[in-house]
Amino acid sequence: MSHLQSLYPVAVEYTKSKVWEDLYRYLGSKEHPPTMEQYFFDRRSYLEQIWLNVWLNKASNQIPRREKKEWLKNFGHEVEGVERKLINHLFRNEIRAYQPFDTWSWARDRFNDQDEWLEIYKNARKQFLAEEDEKQKQGEKLRLLQSLDVFIEERLTEDYQLFYLHTRAYIAKNLEKIISTQPKYEQLELFSLEIPLHNMGYFNAADYTTLATFLGELTGDIRKTRYRGRNLYQYETYEIIFKQFVREIVYDKVPAFILAAINKQFFHGSVSARSEMLELAEIEALLKDELPDIVLDFYSLIKEEYVDELLRLATVSFDPDIHEQILLDDLAKREKRKEEELAAQRKKEEEKAERIEEIFGQEYQPRLGSDIRYVLHIGDTNTGKTFHALEQMKKASSGLYLAPLRLLALEVFDKLNSNGVPCTLKTGEEEKAIQGARHFSCTVEMFHEKEYFDVVVIDEAQMISDKDRGFSWYKAITKANAREVHIVGSKSLQEMVCRLLGDADIEIKEYSRDIPLQVEKRLFTLEQTKKGDALVCFSRKRVLETASRLQNSGFPVSVIYGSMPPETRKKEMQRFIDGETKVIVATDAIGMGLNLPIRRIVFLESEKFDGTKRRRLTSQEIKQIAGRAGRKGIYDVGKVAFSSDMKWFKHLLKNEDEPLQSFAIAPTSAVFERFQKYYRELAIFFELWEQFESPDGTEKASLAQEKELYQVIRGTEVEAKLSLMDLYGFLHLPFSTKDQGLIHQWRDTMFAIVKGEELPEPVIRKRNLEEQELSYKAIGLHLLFLYRLDKRLEALYWEKERAELSDAVHESLKTEVKKMKKKCRRCGKPLSWEHPYPICNFCHEKRYERW
Repeated sequence: MSHLQSLYPVAVEYTKSKVWEDLYRYLGSKEHPPTMEQYFFDRRSYLEQIWLNVWLNKASNQIPRREKKEWLKNFGHEVEGVERKLINHLFRNEIRAYQPFDTWSWARDRFNDQDEWLEIYKNARKQFLAEEDEKQKQGEKLRLLQSLDVFIEERLTEDYQLFYLHTRAYIAKNLEKIISTQPKYEQLELFSLEIPLHNMGYFNAADYTTLATFLGELTGDIRKTRYRGRNLYQYETYEIIFKQFVREIVYDKVPAFILAAINKQFFHGSVSARSEMLELAEIEALLKDELPDIVLDFYSLIKEEYVDELLRLATVSFDPDIHEQILLDDLAKREKRKEEELAAQRKKEEEKAERIEEIFGQEYQPRLGSDIRYVLHIGDTNTGKTFHALEQMKKASSGLYLAPLRLLALEVFDKLNSNGVPCTLKTGEEEKAIQGARHFSCTVEMFHEKEYFDVVVIDEAQMISDKDRGFSWYKAITKANAREVHIVGSKSLQEMVCRLLGDADIEIKEYSRDIPLQVEKRLFTLEQTKKGDALVCFSRKRVLETASRLQNSGFPVSVIYGSMPPETRKKEMQRFIDGETKVIVATDAIGMGLNLPIRRIVFLESEKFDGTKRRRLTSQEIKQIAGRAGRKGIYDVGKVAFSSDMKWFKHLLKNEDEPLQSFAIAPTSAVFERFQKYYRELAIFFELWEQFESPDGTEKASLAQEKELYQVIRGTEVEAKLSLMDLYGFLHLPFSTKDQGLIHQWRDTMFAIVKGEELPEPVIRKRNLEEQELSYKAIGLHLLFLYRLDKRLEALYWEKERAELSDAVHESLKTEVKKMKKKCRRCGKPLSWEHPYPICNFCHEKRYERW
């Protein structure tokens, strides 16, 4: 039997049921019973159409598409490749005439008994009136519900405190039960565990002030469940539990109170009206927006309740009047307690502010010697400022030169000794003591204010504005103990130094370039490179790539970048000075006090990474670097060229230096001495440093490295065994924390120190240039520790090792730079030197496909 055949009797019965429905609707709507003939006259159209509607809908919806297509094929229709919509349309047309059911005749035969007709009428009329009555009731209830908004709002407002009294009493009972019966567990951060919680006994109510402090206890109700054959322990925080308590009482009491008030107001409790009364679920639906807000409000109020007050309340049976008076009394006492707590908090904050001022505030005011003469040497790069200052130091009975870089300290050390002025070198990583020397060449961080010198020279003093190192210049300028202090820097420095020195005896010497700077009119390309050029870019990778490209084009090249060992940098410079190389490729390290016979400075880039983000060069940075062009007697005109952004570069090159607006301040030993009168933890020190507001014109050093290293040893025996000053001294060692290997070396050395063990030796690898440079840094960090621990004999050995490694770096530069190829940093595929991006086109396209 086909689907169509089996469906036919179903459709017939459904048609008959539709006729019965229509008959009941028709008869029920009549106040008096109509005749059968009247019904058939009025509903003839319906009775003649109902079969076709039922049949077509059932057949088209329930007959499978495959059978529809077979049916249509039998009638000669082409059905392959025809859309479903058209198949259905053709099928409906073809089955219209399929065994039509004569609904009209069936109805005439079925309804022909007058007594049955009257009985059907009575039943239909009764059903109709019942439905109408229910519709009327629902309509009245709906109108009532719609009119209740104002009434409910009034009741919520009037009974709000009563609701809270119930909530407060319910919370008090549950709190008393928990504290007296529930165990206390150790605090954990996870919310589902595979191990049970550690029982710590019972709660002590005296340990908590407000309920909020109690809710700070993280663990609560433990539930043990089975999951894949294992026992899993889960727990809820008390915060979750008490939120649920508040929700329970609010959802229980508020709708019930509102329902009782509505029934009393609108139905007056009459027996006849009870069947029309509203139900609780309807009130909850009306309050669906208000109840969550009440829960949040009550939970916020409950957290401010005092634990001892709630526990006393738990012993009092609920009576609205009594509980209201208790609440009023508790609120009055609470206000007094809050005032006392706020007063205590204000006193504590005032004491803290006074301590911060005592610890830090007095430290950052200049303390100048009244008999010191200050000479300020200001001017552009390559104007002889440092030379004239050093000439005065050479003539003095004793002198101190403070440099920003080890290389400059080393350069002055060599120069003074070669000129017959005995000079000792001191940096954090090395000491070269010359017998009988009364002159010292040091990095600026080695300055000690208690040492007296006839003349002090402070070089590159504009670095006072550096956010991390600037305080070393501030300290040297304002606390130098000398007859004469020479301060060397850019023009931007003058205003700030004069402000710092106040009424001191200051002589200002301004310097101008003897050699003019000439900006070339056309953009530079690498093919235009000539002897005497210094090509400047801003990453070690770009420097090495550019140097490789030039060397492979036949140009002997010297290389200078910031992370290069100073000895290697010195050798690279000497190769250029001696004419062994024709070109220098360098980072902006070339702009810091390096005097070289440079014909032309070329900017290959206009942006640099400053440790936080890539940004465009500033006017001062451009002039500092460009000023290295020209050398009197060799190149009487210094040339400057740009490979892009020429208009912008030229504009900045002509700009006047903006005066420095601020300088960095950092903690001193005196600060730590005052700090230790009150505290013993570095974590507190860092917190107070953050809160300390530095004086106008100053910026606090970020102490980012110190904080990072502190986290490595916080809470360990290193922190426990070292004094605060010693620990901070080790945190402050000048090395780069960007290299994880150095951080690990620092950590291992710190543990060796507190355990009294031999210091771990630095890891030395020499397979390639990068490994050699990392090994050089590792030895440098080791030397920082050795000199700090006064292990000078051991330090001499490692200085020799470092010198040998520096030679290896120098040799590697000669060989590896020439072999270097530009490669895609993702897949390693060779790239042409002209390729503008660090990845190949294929990798670039793949990256966007993944997006």
